[in-house]
Amino acid sequence: MQTKFFVMRKYLTLCLSLLLTSVLFAQQDSIAQEKKDSGFVFTTIKENPITSVKDQNRSGTCWAFSTLGFIESELLRMGKGEYDLSEMFVVSHTMMDRAEYVVRMYGDVQFAPGGSAYDIIYCLKYYGLVPQEAMPGIMYGDTLPNHNELDAIAKGYVKALTSNNLKKLSPVWKNGLQAIYDSYLGKIPEEFEYNGKKYTPTSFAQSLGLNADDYVSLTSYTHHPFYDQFVFEVPDNWRGDRMYNLPIDELMQVIDNALDKGYTMAWGADVSEIGFTRKGIGVMPDADKGADLTGSDAAKWLGLSQQDRKKELTSRPLPEMEITQEMRQKAFDNWETTDDHGMQIYGIAKDQNGKRYYMVKNSWGVERSDYKGIWYISEAFMKYKTNDILVHKDAIPKDIRKKLGIK
Repeated sequence: MQTKFFVMRKYLTLCLSLLLTSVLFAQQDSIAQEKKDSGFVFTTIKENPITSVKDQNRSGTCWAFSTLGFIESELLRMGKGEYDLSEMFVVSHTMMDRAEYVVRMYGDVQFAPGGSAYDIIYCLKYYGLVPQEAMPGIMYGDTLPNHNELDAIAKGYVKALTSNNLKKLSPVWKNGLQAIYDSYLGKIPEEFEYNGKKYTPTSFAQSLGLNADDYVSLTSYTHHPFYDQFVFEVPDNWRGDRMYNLPIDELMQVIDNALDKGYTMAWGADVSEIGFTRKGIGVMPDADKGADLTGSDAAKWLGLSQQDRKKELTSRPLPEMEITQEMRQKAFDNWETTDDHGMQIYGIAKDQNGKRYYMVKNSWGVERSDYKGIWYISEAFMKYKTNDILVHKDAIPKDIRKKLGIK
């Protein structure tokens, strides 16, 4: 009788243990599923050095902030130390050059505050650079850039020159426009002191040890031959930067190789898609399958507003579109992909499901995203919405460099 009792107790203990194990596994599965559905959870895989996040505020100068951020990372990579370079130095030079170009074209091209990554490389080569303290660039009492008034006045000035059927331009028109930029951004310094030494913009740039010819622009479109160069046809490429053209899969190889080898990149992209959020996410969810993706029925999905759809599609990791070269080209040709924004690619992360994302430094300050000024861009978004990148030529895989003829 006693033996039977012990056998029964042993059996009940085993059953209880199995039951508790089953409950524990069920709870763990539930927690794992809840984690998958609770939003984005990122883990950094590779992170190359960057300088602090800046805020372009009310100015169309993302191209200056993103590319100078890239240059600052290049200096960190080269062991030169940390620099804060003046965005408004290159803005002033670039806008004066752009105004001259517009005037030479009789006003038949756009005069706007936008620019490209190449504008910084051009300035580096022909005008030099200066530290932020030598030209802070804010002369109107604010703490952050606010170019609403400046842009309106400068645009009106250039329009007056090009739309009044003037028979002849005076030799001083540039002086008037330069005075406008000087009033808002400060005068371009001819000489300044930095860390106890005197520099000109040119000598300061030379002291940094950067070679402008080491930096190349890459893109991926089929309306020009691959492995050749062409002038990318967007308004802000008014200087005519000739970009190397690669198939999109090889362009992605360049990005991955660069990050793996410790390089960062300046990134020109379209951010008008529903999957690019102000919270720090860039994804390409398949909106046509919204009802299936969100777990709600079709009637509910179709009844959502555009804003609610965006919120639903970017609230957590979801299956994304399969991006092809043809999709990229079609979006560019029909103006769905435009030249919107410049940022800096500097790292790789993964979400809670193991999917890869690119870590991108933005110039909208640290308070305007959930990740203190950093955006997480999915591979699908990067593949679809990249216009171009600017990168050191040594960051390009050797076999691709050979195809492009880059030495």
